[in-house]
Amino acid sequence: MDTETEILAKTLYGEARGEGISGLEAVANVILNRVKHPCWWGKSIREVCLKPLQFSCWNIDDPNRKKLVSDLSDDPIFDTCRRIAVRAVRGLLKDTTKGSTHYHTLKTHPKWANALVPNVQIGNHLFYTCF
Repeated sequence: MDTETEILAKTLYGEARGEGISGLEAVANVILNRVKHPCWWGKSIREVCLKPLQFSCWNIDDPNRKKLVSDLSDDPIFDTCRRIAVRAVRGLLKDTTKGSTHYHTLKTHPKWANALVPNVQIGNHLFYTCF
């Protein structure tokens, strides 16, 4: 069974591996912010990351899921995700998302975001606080 750090690293890889370090750190902060404000999405990194339909990379039909359950040990981007996950778990990341608990790409606009104003844009993602 994967540790919380590994699950966080895999979630970062599946959700934002093309976004560079700032984008990966931002997604890590969303996950940590959800843990800090437990709600229906879970109380731990594991619960938050694996909550059905929250992080699409874990959806059964998402092509990223196949990558997450494969061997990523030789992937340099996954190594970066793992280093960020370690820093996140240790509380060493600055929250550049301004407390955000949600995000989406610029290519989509989910219904939940209709009445919200983004806190910040980082790379190709908009970040929101939504409790």
